[in-house]
Amino acid sequence: MAKVTIDGHLIEVPDGTTILNAARMMGDQHPETMQNVPPAMCYYSKLGESGGKCRTCLVQVTKGSDKDPRPMPKLVASCRTTVMDGMEVQNKLSAQVQEARKGVVEMLLINHPLDCPVCDQAGECHLQDLGYEHGAQKTRYEFDRRTFEMENIGDKIKLHMNRCILCYRCVFTANQITDGRVHGVINRGDHAEISTFIHQAIENDFSGNVIDVCPVGALTDKTFRFKSRVWNTKPYNAHRDCKHEKCSGQVAVWMAGNDILRVTSRKDKWGEVEEFICNECRFDKKELKDWIIEGPREMDRHSVNSNTQYMHMSSQKVLKPSETFAVLHPYDESKEK
Repeated sequence: MAKVTIDGHLIEVPDGTTILNAARMMGDQHPETMQNVPPAMCYYSKLGESGGKCRTCLVQVTKGSDKDPRPMPKLVASCRTTVMDGMEVQNKLSAQVQEARKGVVEMLLINHPLDCPVCDQAGECHLQDLGYEHGAQKTRYEFDRRTFEMENIGDKIKLHMNRCILCYRCVFTANQITDGRVHGVINRGDHAEISTFIHQAIENDFSGNVIDVCPVGALTDKTFRFKSRVWNTKPYNAHRDCKHEKCSGQVAVWMAGNDILRVTSRKDKWGEVEEFICNECRFDKKELKDWIIEGPREMDRHSVNSNTQYMHMSSQKVLKPSETFAVLHPYDESKEK
């Protein structure tokens, strides 16, 4: 076990734990320290080899360890750097980290279009959160932005390469949970892009999961496209008896009234998928009768999406498909009486 101090908070974690995961463990144990967890746009704990690409999780190591207390000379990627006993790390408390993160966000936004008003990811976009916290009011970039044509990489998936930040999450997802990956990063430098070779379609039972792991709006669900803003929908936990042996059938359904507008994987407080789901559950089961509704989802993230959801959780009564239910509204009329 190793003791590490992050922004003045001490935690003991197993040897080999990265700084980022140590901070997340600290956030799990002490919710008041959640703000000290570095952001991550490319790292995904459930995907091997992910991390080390976006540089948004840079932190300052002011003390290497008890054995060697010298500080590390440069900022390090917290998703790739393991803790050592006695290490001291600064994230929010380091002006150098905040300035570097501001530069990283500016770099990520160089080619990113201002699509937020029409992007289906708006309201649950990690890049929106970063841009709000660290983004500059005006860009210094004077050159032409790179542009790509929108592409259908499957009958249910739309690729907006203009929005992509090349985090590689979708590539690692295809490598890990599908039988054969047909897309990847092609070309180099400023011409690098996510695509399929000779415009092949991504056709496998779990291809829709690349939508869930994308931190921006580069990969979108065509069955949900332009139907609603996410903050106008209500997310519920639901499940069904899925026949696919690798799919748990446990999902989040996003509803407007009694209509299911989209189905996604359930995500944890870090925005990561808990269990990957099959395409049948995601794209084909959009009727209330297809699901057993468990109850409303609790929104953990501090985003515009969470601010419009339930203020108080209802009882976790399992509803039958034939039952109807009232959507709870965060406004309590009794307070005016």
